[in-house]
Amino acid sequence: MIELRGQSAVVVGATSGMGRAIAKALRSEGMQVVAAGRRKDALAELESEAAVSTLACDVTSRTDVECLIEESLRRLSKIDLLVYASGTNIPERSMAELPAETWDEMLAVNLTGAFNVTKAVLPSMRAAGGGHLVYISSISAHWADAVSGAAYQAAKRGLSGLAHATRLEERKHGLRACVLFPGLCDTAILQKRPQPPGPDVLAHALRPEDVADAVVAVARLHPRVAVPELEIVPARLQ
Repeated sequence: MIELRGQSAVVVGATSGMGRAIAKALRSEGMQVVAAGRRKDALAELESEAAVSTLACDVTSRTDVECLIEESLRRLSKIDLLVYASGTNIPERSMAELPAETWDEMLAVNLTGAFNVTKAVLPSMRAAGGGHLVYISSISAHWADAVSGAAYQAAKRGLSGLAHATRLEERKHGLRACVLFPGLCDTAILQKRPQPPGPDVLAHALRPEDVADAVVAVARLHPRVAVPELEIVPARLQ
């Protein structure tokens, strides 16, 4: 295990849910953290709560993303860890009702945004001789289901391809990449389901802090160790 104190992290998608919990957990480990997201009010609240630095960013805008990485490097000097936790969900999930523009939105946020951030951060990590990329996917990328829908599953499966290709191409520069696949987690995004889970199910669901603990555990591994994939599911549900 390595000491995270004094290292630097950027968490993208930190305004709520897993991303917010991850930013707070990394800060509690003594890391310098830049937390990014679209909602400025939520970022201001997080900055006050957890003493993290914050930046507004729309991951679908390459200009925004380039500014995010440039400003993060100015504040942190280097980025040891980048966590991509941005994501969205939709109620119109079945192919029978899925509009093309909704498909485009889902892929833009859940997958293309991850590409934008990865592309922007790689040069600085190469120059530093190392870095760790962690992507928050979903267990639906491994276990097909009838609930999450084609757009969500396609985007989350796409994260695996992005992460694995990046890891293999960039390992000579000391870079690592990990994809986390959380199962059902009690976050606000569940309310976008056509039928949100009831309290009896949510009582056994993961909490955002569980996913944050997994990110911390992966981040603390020695740089000689890579964890390409990690599933984390609620023990009583999946």
